[in-house]
Amino acid sequence: MNTLTETRASVCSLLRLTALVTALSLSSIAFAAASLNLAPGFSSLEKGATVVIMPPDVELFSISGGGVSEPKADWTETATGYIINELRRKSDVLGMKNVALSEKDADDLAEINTLHAAVAQSIALHHFQGGNFSLPTKGGQLDWSLGEAVGPIHQTSGADYALFVWIRDSYASAERKAAMVALAMLGVGIPGGFQVGYASLVNLHTGQILWFNRLIRGTGDLRTATDAAETVQELLSQFPRSQ
Repeated sequence: MNTLTETRASVCSLLRLTALVTALSLSSIAFAAASLNLAPGFSSLEKGATVVIMPPDVELFSISGGGVSEPKADWTETATGYIINELRRKSDVLGMKNVALSEKDADDLAEINTLHAAVAQSIALHHFQGGNFSLPTKGGQLDWSLGEAVGPIHQTSGADYALFVWIRDSYASAERKAAMVALAMLGVGIPGGFQVGYASLVNLHTGQILWFNRLIRGTGDLRTATDAAETVQELLSQFPRSQ
């Protein structure tokens, strides 16, 4: 009887230990994921933080039968509108106090989007992909900045932070789909469309990128409001909402 009692006690202790180890492991994984997206010392926006949503840098393409990406201006215009609307809606959900830019101000500040795109691509390569592409000077931390270039955004909007979004999306044309099917029958695979997106939260007083996320996948569609909203949801899934 004593032996049975001791066995049960041992099993219960083992189960409690297993549960504790699992919980700690999940916490470590969540912390590592958060650390990948957040700059050192930053965890969330303060309540009522003012954030200006920069005009999203979006472009859509059709992939020809030969694999050439052809810009589609009408798709791009429609998708940009969907994304702007969803970003504004999400700003309320995430507890941000959104500051709007006039069309003229947005045009005047457009070049900063180009700088953000270059820096975002560096972060995606050297920080998220890492490995042989990691930069030893960064120490595995999200340590990037747009520098003084963001000063005019603060001066124009009065906001403390800016949210930048960059997305490229492509779709296989009818000719491309036909080529994919024909070559698949021969055992050869060729890619169709894909979606790449970056989002950054930037401190407008220092230029520091406080939060960054990357989206790379072979699915998604920005040509409908519902699917565009899903893309924004995925891109902002790790956003440090206001506390």
